[in-house]
Amino acid sequence: MADEELMALVAGMDADAFEVVYDRHSGAAFALAFRICGSRPAADDVCQEAFLAAWRSAGRFDPRAGSVRGWLLTIVHNRAIDQLRRVTRVRERTVGDEAAAERVASPDDTEAAAIAGQARTEAATLLQHLPGEQRRVVELSFYSGYSHSEIAELLELPLGTVKTRMRIALEKLRHHLQEATA
Repeated sequence: MADEELMALVAGMDADAFEVVYDRHSGAAFALAFRICGSRPAADDVCQEAFLAAWRSAGRFDPRAGSVRGWLLTIVHNRAIDQLRRVTRVRERTVGDEAAAERVASPDDTEAAAIAGQARTEAATLLQHLPGEQRRVVELSFYSGYSHSEIAELLELPLGTVKTRMRIALEKLRHHLQEATA
């Protein structure tokens, strides 16, 4: 069944239809939540809240406004941002002057952070050498944590195309790195 048909059943509180929707989209939802929240427990909580909200408000889904995946990922995104805001508010309330002084980075941490920042900048510069479709595949894989099959589903491409784009992109990046260090 198509996602839109399943959502009509979910709106009628069909748990089996919801299970299929969950199975199809939970991986992408978790990857997005993890990318935003940065931790597995927080991402799990966000996904649970988001799918519960989707279950409760399935009748509000409008296929003319977008896909089921897009609708679900929007809910996940909003819940993850809310989670970050809650965590930030709690931290702001609990961090006093003494705690802030303890959290100041040591010189060793500062040097490591500077090196890591430089590496991120160099990686971003290298990615600019790639054509858009290859750069997108690399970014989804390495920065967002998607698997090749998830990328294929997300971009609506054959799995072989995703793997080919990834291989070619990595070869180009390796070539640019070799030129830069030569």
